[in-house]
Amino acid sequence: MYDIVILGGMVIDPESGLNSIRNVGIVRGSVNAISDSPLQGVSTIDADGLIVAPGFIDMHSHGQDDENYRMQALDGVTTALELELGTDDVDRWYDERQGKALINYGASVGHIPVRMAVMHDPGDFLPVGDAAHRRATDPEIAKMKQEIVRGLDRGALAVGFGIMYTPEASGWEVLEMFRAAAIFGASCHVHLRGQGGAGSIEAVEEVIAASVIASTPLHVVHLQSTGLEVTARLLQIIAEAQGNGIDVTTECYPYNAGMTGIESASFDGDWQEVRGMSYEDLEWAETGERLTEESFARYRKTGGMVILHMIPDEAVDAAVVSPLTSIASDGYMKKSVGHPRTAGTYSRVLGRFVRESRVLTLMDAIRKMSLMPAQRLEARAPMMAKKGRISIGSDADLVLFDAATVVDRSTYQEPTTPPDGIKHVLVNGILVVENGRLISGLNPGLPARA
Repeated sequence: MYDIVILGGMVIDPESGLNSIRNVGIVRGSVNAISDSPLQGVSTIDADGLIVAPGFIDMHSHGQDDENYRMQALDGVTTALELELGTDDVDRWYDERQGKALINYGASVGHIPVRMAVMHDPGDFLPVGDAAHRRATDPEIAKMKQEIVRGLDRGALAVGFGIMYTPEASGWEVLEMFRAAAIFGASCHVHLRGQGGAGSIEAVEEVIAASVIASTPLHVVHLQSTGLEVTARLLQIIAEAQGNGIDVTTECYPYNAGMTGIESASFDGDWQEVRGMSYEDLEWAETGERLTEESFARYRKTGGMVILHMIPDEAVDAAVVSPLTSIASDGYMKKSVGHPRTAGTYSRVLGRFVRESRVLTLMDAIRKMSLMPAQRLEARAPMMAKKGRISIGSDADLVLFDAATVVDRSTYQEPTTPPDGIKHVLVNGILVVENGRLISGLNPGLPARA
């Protein structure tokens, strides 16, 4: 007798290649049986006509609170990880979420927050003072490296970087942080220094070189939003690096607009020429208004989230279909203000790229959203070897969806609208979404920690 039995769903496991109707038995939060014979459970879920897939693993999720976890669960996400920005206090970060999380959670130790702490930067989400605008001294770099080592020793999953937001961080400083990661075999998750054109090519070369010098695994975040019109060339560089034995991976999100803090250093200097943008390409997330020179200057003083309509559709398409990329949302929502990717990234891939345009197979899409993220992290965090797949002994983090109807419904004007077609979601064997609706009062999420 199983705790839960999922009856008659099309079980898709990207690790084994299983793609058949099966019954799945769950005991104490783990998959205990995958069978074409009848199974009996204390409770059952009728999965007739539904896909049963591993829960989606988001390696790039900034909104690490209940508001964001609820939206992501409705999109099929069972594990959300803050690996780009990260934290400067690993113990505190995990303690704040222990026993309070709807889905699984985890974080890197981040170069940005560590740099902000060491340089006494007054910024909140992103640096706005010395950490954004000043070269670090050798003693400061040594202190940062020490703090990165401490964070990894306390179980951080990786080391996070946002080099675009710390433009005065020297190549040597970045390399020193890579060397700290190498001590633990931890991957470095990097927002590249450049954005589009030759700057992006030089930026990816910088971190690949650091990876080789330090012998550190590298993960390049949201390739399409930093590569822009040269995304295909960045993919070629990464493929060639992999072919030469370099441990480098990458990710993307399926939208042609990004989002960031308007107060950040990414808008320093001649940002319009560097990014190939103008004021009207910026949308103030809180109101939906397109900016002018006057409103840009006003909002830059107050700070807040701005949506950047800048990514060519060709870049998005190239990144999403590439076998090199996993899918990650880069999501962040605060009081219902943000980007639609928080609520719609995974259903968008399934609805628009698998069913509508048919540029991805269902198996490949599920691999990008579950198995590939787990494989990136499992050497450092062995518990990830039980996620991203459906096999005996794997964690019962599962999503059941209707492949014929699943699609995102969140928009830039209504970013919190949940998707259609995501029917049921289980986290550690606990049903948290039933018939497309959240079940209240549950916090089965567990820490993903090295």
